[in-house]
Amino acid sequence: MKGSTKRKSVSYAKWGYIFILPFFAAFLIFQMIPLASTIYYSFFEYYRSGLNIIGPNFVGLENYKALLGSDFTKYMGNTLILWIIGFLPQIFFSLLLAAWFTDLRLKIRGKQFFKVVIYMPNLIMASAFSMLFFALFSDNGPVNAFLISAGLIDKPFRFLSTVVGARGLVGLMNFLMWFGNTTILLMAAIMGINPALFEAAELDGCNHTQIFFKITLPNIRPILVYVLITSMIGGLQMFDVPQILTNGKGTPNRTVTTIIMFLNNHLYSKNYGMAGSISVILFIICAVLCIGVYFSLNGDDSKPKKKKKKAARAAKA
Repeated sequence: MKGSTKRKSVSYAKWGYIFILPFFAAFLIFQMIPLASTIYYSFFEYYRSGLNIIGPNFVGLENYKALLGSDFTKYMGNTLILWIIGFLPQIFFSLLLAAWFTDLRLKIRGKQFFKVVIYMPNLIMASAFSMLFFALFSDNGPVNAFLISAGLIDKPFRFLSTVVGARGLVGLMNFLMWFGNTTILLMAAIMGINPALFEAAELDGCNHTQIFFKITLPNIRPILVYVLITSMIGGLQMFDVPQILTNGKGTPNRTVTTIIMFLNNHLYSKNYGMAGSISVILFIICAVLCIGVYFSLNGDDSKPKKKKKKAARAAKA
């Protein structure tokens, strides 16, 4: 008679839940509860006037109506323009550098040194970066002195007093601060592609451009989606660079004032109801844009799965 030994099955699932419990607890306390509180107070009249606290008095959608009737759309447009100026050159140069540094045929020496150099601006605080640019591009700064001595201009160009100059400086700073991080991410994505794909493409007679657009870009699409979404979130939350560079005024003519600067003004004036409505609208815009980008760039991956499911259902029927 054969004896059978039963072994107790060990379940490790509970340990996984225990390890992720601190994260969910911190997320609930520091993210979900403040978010719910912000949404709640966005429907109330709640602000301070001197030493008097007015509210909270329920006003429904009045804060949102007042917000849409203000310069909110103008500041939203400013934020979008500043993000585009900084992000489009960033993604272009990051893709170019990532493709160069990962191409074994170029045999670039000192790759580690270049990686450190291009990543270093990301380590500098935005406040320090803003003060540096404020000194460099001031009316009597080194940049104007060089342009005048080179005979390119006759008098100092007021970068911070013109719309093109101020927006250009903000976009340039965002580009310099973050393109190194984007380059490292894209390099890691390209290095994760199977080298056999590149070898097969070369044997088939593909040139560099065809390899890049037919093999490299499709295989690094998940990282590109991540870069685009994080950059979009960071662009909508842009605050420190234009705040310090323009001394919180968003000059000239408030063309550099972003949504978060507008939100900060309401928080500074203790208008919590209006600040809450701005935060809610910003959250909705950010969520809609991120979801739209995610599904638009990953929609092709779900089509083969849907086709397989339909074929399986048809086979069962």
